[in-house]
Amino acid sequence: MVARRQAAGERIVHLGFGESRLPVFPPLAERLASGADRNAYGPVPGDDGVRAAVAGYFARRNLPTEAGQVLLAPGSKALLLALQLVRPGDVLLAGPCWVTYEPQARLAGKEAISVPVPVECGGVPDPAALREAVKEARGRGADPRIVVLTSPDNPTGTHAPPALVRELCAVAEEEDLLLVSDEIYRDILHDPDAVYLSPAEVCPDRTIVVTGLSKSLALGGWRIGAARFPATPEGERLRDDVASVASEIWSTLAGPMQAVAEYAFSEPPEIRERLRADARLHGVVARAVYEIVTAAGAECRPPTGGFYVYPDFEPLRGELAALGVTDGASLQERLLDRHGIAVLAGVHFGDDPRALRFRAATSMLYGRTREEQRAAQSAAERGADPLALPHIRDALAAIERGFTQLTAR
Repeated sequence: MVARRQAAGERIVHLGFGESRLPVFPPLAERLASGADRNAYGPVPGDDGVRAAVAGYFARRNLPTEAGQVLLAPGSKALLLALQLVRPGDVLLAGPCWVTYEPQARLAGKEAISVPVPVECGGVPDPAALREAVKEARGRGADPRIVVLTSPDNPTGTHAPPALVRELCAVAEEEDLLLVSDEIYRDILHDPDAVYLSPAEVCPDRTIVVTGLSKSLALGGWRIGAARFPATPEGERLRDDVASVASEIWSTLAGPMQAVAEYAFSEPPEIRERLRADARLHGVVARAVYEIVTAAGAECRPPTGGFYVYPDFEPLRGELAALGVTDGASLQERLLDRHGIAVLAGVHFGDDPRALRFRAATSMLYGRTREEQRAAQSAAERGADPLALPHIRDALAAIERGFTQLTAR
């Protein structure tokens, strides 16, 4: 709908699509081209070289890993679904959470049980609420065994503090739950000195970590994902079962993409520099949108990772109700129709339909053309202010006008 309206000449600030809207880093394109002759099927889990590179990537993040614990796939989504297919038990999800988690559970024949997120952040269930949800589910005959979490998360753009991760892991130990930690945004922490604790550091025997290159290196369309399984007999069984699913569905990660993945996960200096500059860009722009929505009267967790903000306009419910805005869907509609701002209402992420919450994907502001996007990257790389670029400045001004006028008749 947004594309049609833009094609018809409407000026719309598009904040609805969760994509790292940045150009491909040229050395990645070179690796793709150099791997073009890798047209054999190859091993289902991935070639030895790429699995060793991923193992090194995890080891540098305080997760000692052997290549045998790693499995590659065409995107992390495929791995997440395969895990649902091979691991028995119902699934506990943070509420709100990424739109794919619940449908995948249902495709696997499982019940998806939503657990509220804590005040501090999104992406993880509140530990006390998780304990109660497990008790309630088992009391009515459900079989909750898996927790899917993500940090930093989509949709709130925040990451879980270490103390909260430890509390969550304690509940997982008490209730014998498998943790599936989606860490695809881990390399987009806005503060390079921020403390990050993976649940795999606390509960290594019951945590599977999933990651990919879609967000950190803007390679969503290339579909490169990886999983790290526990170094235990149960972890080995899960890895083998996922490999069995892979063999029947996607066979293996495409050979040219394995060449890209081996290079990217090895993290040579130029990749590390690219990651740092892009994380700075994501943080600066997300913070600017956060400041706009909070100045307009919304409550919002400060973004700390990824490229999202998730404001709550509950403080303006009375004023908005007078305009016919009573829930997330009508707020989404008014922002688009009256103010030219496209967002996704919280209901799409499993949130309460009545809540006046939505997700704004701030990465869409980097530009509509490759030239504009490269200019945004270059500014962040040089230490300049990306917000001073005319196309970003104008888009932010349009957002500010929209939210300033949101409750106007």
